[in-house]
Amino acid sequence: MLKIWFLIMMMGWLSACTPLPSLEGRNVSEALLSQDGADTQLGRGLAPQVERHPGLSGVASLSDPLGAFAARMVLITAAQRTIDVQYYIWRDDTTGNLMLHALHEAAKRKVRVRMLIDDNGTSGLDEKLALLNAQENVEVRLFNPFPQRRFKSMGFLTDFGRLNRRMHNKSLTVDGQVTVVGGRNIGDEYFGATQGIAFADLDVLVAGTVVDDVSKDFDRYWNSPSAYPVETLVALPDGQRSEQLHEEESASAIGSRAKAYVDVITQSQFVEDLTRGQMALQWVPVRMVSDDPGKVLDEAPPQTLLLSRLTELLGRPAESIDLISPYFVPTKHGVEAFGALADEGVRLRILTNAMESTDVLAVHAGYAKSRAPLLKKSIELFEMRHQSAPDAPKEKAGPFGSSGASLHAKTFAVDGKRVFVGSFNFDPRSARLNTELGFVIDSEPMARAIAKAFDDAIFDHAYQLELDEDDKIVWLERSPQGVKRLSEEPSTSLWRRLYLRLLWWLPLEPLL
Repeated sequence: MLKIWFLIMMMGWLSACTPLPSLEGRNVSEALLSQDGADTQLGRGLAPQVERHPGLSGVASLSDPLGAFAARMVLITAAQRTIDVQYYIWRDDTTGNLMLHALHEAAKRKVRVRMLIDDNGTSGLDEKLALLNAQENVEVRLFNPFPQRRFKSMGFLTDFGRLNRRMHNKSLTVDGQVTVVGGRNIGDEYFGATQGIAFADLDVLVAGTVVDDVSKDFDRYWNSPSAYPVETLVALPDGQRSEQLHEEESASAIGSRAKAYVDVITQSQFVEDLTRGQMALQWVPVRMVSDDPGKVLDEAPPQTLLLSRLTELLGRPAESIDLISPYFVPTKHGVEAFGALADEGVRLRILTNAMESTDVLAVHAGYAKSRAPLLKKSIELFEMRHQSAPDAPKEKAGPFGSSGASLHAKTFAVDGKRVFVGSFNFDPRSARLNTELGFVIDSEPMARAIAKAFDDAIFDHAYQLELDEDDKIVWLERSPQGVKRLSEEPSTSLWRRLYLRLLWWLPLEPLL
């Protein structure tokens, strides 16, 4: 036991003694804006639609996981000038390697690639990122990095205040013309390629006016004091190891697990439809909201944060809020705010993960404290099942996914007129600690689609919660055979429920 404690202390000491590298001499670069990319395939193809819709942006929802992956891959393949990539997590798995390979190929076509990844989500990727960075036309930066690479997590022991704050933004922008923004990271579980947890998620593809805003926001993060060139932290692997990594990455495209993804990319008419004006884009007002990157250093004024801007753009709801959030921790303040809206006659419907489907039990414990107070205010609560009803029609699933899944989409509709899609969760971490990115979209059709999902499909995919006569939570599981009333967290063991109760009493809320 003494040896273990000594090892922990030594690793903590090593982490403390490893400073972050200097940023002196770091290259400063800027995004390609829409007018500069007008001569690209995407720019020429989109120009007629952009000209017909001045000041507006064209939006398409990406709820299908295969389609969301194909959209990213085909856009990378179509790129002629620039690719800007910003993500919280990038997995070293089938889809992650397919996308790394596509970025390598883009760079060979002399496309400038800038890749900004939060360093908490790069497990096992150091060498591959260094290898990509070494290629001509590519720069890779790690956001808010851990200076000690071998024992990264030990950094929390000595620099918790900084490392607990992460860049949660997610975007991919090509040639200054098209961007994909939403809830998905890069990894098999986000694109339906895993046997474990699969996430039901939502992105939007957007062209038009707001793309320049995303590009400029990327520059804010790329040139911020928290973005470190990967070569200052990670050594380039030697020749034999480099060759091995290249082979591993290339092999990802021919493995059996990749077949469905390679097929959907090969068969995709995505770019052709987009550039010929045949893709069904809604041309509507879209406004980007994001946090100041200084938030991770606790240096961002409140008025520069996403939550402040989001509140300003949405105004005060008058009729309804339909909210989907995988990690919903409203806190006492949020319960009071939602309750005040309900008292004014606003209908609130909220979908989050059930205990059986969540991938972060501590977050569920934080949320569980708020259920009874919310229900007492006549707020409608729904919890996503791990398995949808067997006879649930897939085409009606929408943002709920179609089969066994954990909810990961982050979206809500206000008054049937405006929609938010992005990375922001309704929890303290999104509000206070992580940086976030999203769009406010003035689209009645999108807002109606979310409301319709609640109206028509929610009972196929979620439990409805209510209070019994003793103010105890009851889960209603509806099916064609009738309604089951469950008095315990569905599909969970006694030990898991006891563990939840332990987490309930711990002071974790500021960290969630």
